[in-house]
Amino acid sequence: MLKVDQYEYIRTAHRVYGKAIRQISRETGHSRNTIKRALKGQYRGYKQRERQAYPVLAPHLATIDSWLEADKDKPKKQRHTARRIYHRLRDECDYQGCESSVRRYVRAARIRLGTAVSSVFIPLDAELGKEAEIDWGNCHAVLSGAQVRLKMFCMRSKGSGKHFVRCFPCERQQAFFEGHIEAFNFFGGIFPTLIYDNLSSAVAQVLKGKKRKLQEGFIKFKAYYSFTSRFCNVNQGHEKGGVEGLVGFARRNYMVPVPEAPDLDTLNQDLLRQCYGYGGHRMAGRSRTVDELYEQEKGHLISLPPEPFDNVEICDGKVDKYATVSIDKNRYSVPVLYGGTRVRSLLYVNHVEIFHGNKQIAAHRRLYGNNKWQLDP
Repeated sequence: MLKVDQYEYIRTAHRVYGKAIRQISRETGHSRNTIKRALKGQYRGYKQRERQAYPVLAPHLATIDSWLEADKDKPKKQRHTARRIYHRLRDECDYQGCESSVRRYVRAARIRLGTAVSSVFIPLDAELGKEAEIDWGNCHAVLSGAQVRLKMFCMRSKGSGKHFVRCFPCERQQAFFEGHIEAFNFFGGIFPTLIYDNLSSAVAQVLKGKKRKLQEGFIKFKAYYSFTSRFCNVNQGHEKGGVEGLVGFARRNYMVPVPEAPDLDTLNQDLLRQCYGYGGHRMAGRSRTVDELYEQEKGHLISLPPEPFDNVEICDGKVDKYATVSIDKNRYSVPVLYGGTRVRSLLYVNHVEIFHGNKQIAAHRRLYGNNKWQLDP
């Protein structure tokens, strides 16, 4: 095979210095036909064979094809590899050739038989103001001197890349709704379509295909804000890859080093400041910053309703002999003079208000977990 430097020498010797083909043949050792081909046209390198020959493997090609065809109905993790085919040919069919020939044939046969097709992905630029993605992530922070495990609610615009991150003590449905409400305020509107995985706060049951049985509370919430929900296929989180990446980005950038704050509200104010600061970032492959894209996107959002969704849970109970009332498996104190009376409690994500009739008699930071006591002597 003629190498590039030899190709260059032959053409230069003949065209520039006028050397005859016979003389160049003696100098290079190449045949005159090879030199004539080099002088005739461009350097082509190796020419691909139209048909690969398998002189030793040829009697076994039909056997290999039958094994690969049969694999189509077998579990993915129990199908033939090229090495397993080689071993079977050697042990069962007295194959005397090398493994590399088997591998080369199996690779081509899988393409021909349609068994080599794997998942492929097409990168797309989403339309501005049409869709946003939502997900939860885990993180740690130091609040009032104690390290706590928190849940990060993340919402990211698919179009502009602008994002919102807020921490909660849990990922219950009420915290899920609160994250949406705060995010809608941050964006100044509602994205027409929101994309989720199959989280229990929204999905009661995954049905066949794209069908989902939704939680009643979630149906009311999305009806109030007039957006459409869309859910990923099961175990296919990459379908909302933007917000999946945001979870890791926020944890690495906003939560490192582990933040310290006197309370959760202070921590969330700092997160909000960093989310606004991200607006000056220019993502790879884009000529405009996140905020510049968002300014164009903002006009496509659904306007906010006059009042936010009433994200409050109501609980009735009776004050016990310890002057406490049991709310969501935890106890909160009230003034002793209300012992034995019926009270009504309003549960917000971060605090609890307790009423006797129309009078508020106590307010506490909300506890999560079981059998905890919140006392105010």
